[in-house]
Amino acid sequence: MKIHLTSVFVDDQAKAEHFYTEILGFVKKHDVPVGEQDRWLTVVSAEEPGGTELLLEPAAHPAVKAYRDALVQDGIPLAQFAVDDVRAEFARLRDLGVRFLQEPLEMGPVITAVFDDTCGNLIQIATEPQ
Repeated sequence: MKIHLTSVFVDDQAKAEHFYTEILGFVKKHDVPVGEQDRWLTVVSAEEPGGTELLLEPAAHPAVKAYRDALVQDGIPLAQFAVDDVRAEFARLRDLGVRFLQEPLEMGPVITAVFDDTCGNLIQIATEPQ
């Protein structure tokens, strides 16, 4: 068994597509219309195009707002992405205007940082030092 697809709820799929591809560097994998306004919109790592897909899922379900608001209020990231060097990625993203809520922080054997994805979520990046 392996993880094939996971999702993040987003307020606006077009805005999310821009952020996740143009800022974070993911690559669009699927973009299929679903209904009148929504899309089955997935992205993958440019480093692993056949890897796990991230669905940029519309946040339309009534439970989503309360769930995401509670996570953001408590500073809990919705997802975590692995990077080779958190400090370098932090600097790159900050230079692109990404708003960080937690700068790089050593947490035992890992270094993490947390940012706002502009789509209603907190995302953590992490690396395990060699």
